[in-house]
Amino acid sequence: MPATGHHIARDIVRNIETVLQGKHAQVELALATVVAGGHLLIEDVPGLGKTMLARALAVSLGLSFKRIQFTADLMPSDIVGGPVYNPKDGSFVVRPGPAFSHIVLADEINRANPRAQSALLECMEEGQISLDGRTFALPAPFTVLATQNPIDMAGTYPLPEAQLDRFLIRLSLGYPDAATEQGLIASQQFAHPVNGLRAVCDPVAFAALVAEARKVRISDEVATFMTAIVVATRAHAAIQFGASPRGTLGLARMARALSCIRGLDYVDPAVVREIAEPVLAHRVIMKSQGAAERSAASVIAEILAGQRTPK
Repeated sequence: MPATGHHIARDIVRNIETVLQGKHAQVELALATVVAGGHLLIEDVPGLGKTMLARALAVSLGLSFKRIQFTADLMPSDIVGGPVYNPKDGSFVVRPGPAFSHIVLADEINRANPRAQSALLECMEEGQISLDGRTFALPAPFTVLATQNPIDMAGTYPLPEAQLDRFLIRLSLGYPDAATEQGLIASQQFAHPVNGLRAVCDPVAFAALVAEARKVRISDEVATFMTAIVVATRAHAAIQFGASPRGTLGLARMARALSCIRGLDYVDPAVVREIAEPVLAHRVIMKSQGAAERSAASVIAEILAGQRTPK
């Protein structure tokens, strides 16, 4: 594989890490999600850089970015837009909403009611929006980066399983280590470095990176390995409903994208093991009697431990 794609990805990751330090794995996964053409759900407590990651990713890629603050009174038209009356000639003109952007940050997505949440379903699955009897294509690439606070659940509407399944991965940023947090005092006390961030990529270069990721080889043995992991979620005693074939396809897409970012022209089984939990844990539904005792992530880890790694 030519080094071009890896070099582009390396520059993007380094650029993002100038404003989000100590989170190399999460930055790689976020970039891989966009390269794979997927959507990302970030679950974490406030103040850990969820919004900053979305902004830095969009700026670094040279893509358009819009932020939508999800609230209880948010309407679908506030997301996708809708017809607006023109008093000059009495006609209606379709006004595009903030969803017409390359990267859309759906901030605190679970604070909006189900009707507003459903406005993103067509966007995320079809890459298009139906308005006033017409269909409008969204910009390509199109990625939804959604955030939600997993501990403050008052006044929230849990995402339905059908919408969760549309997110390619779910991850958490976590707290920074002490040294990184101490460095924030000098670097971010009076101004945020994301405001001075510049693009290190352009649409042509990004398209080349995506094209290279699609050429990454998946051997028959690794394909069998990925399929076995997903199938095992449907037979585990603690899981009521396992991951669908969309989980298998998501695992393959993320594995290709992350391998390309790391300069590989094939999918290493170690990469599959690394991404299995963020790709699959939010797609399984635990049995009610065991959900309080075991997390989906721990069950995925148990499934991985029981799978033989291909050579």
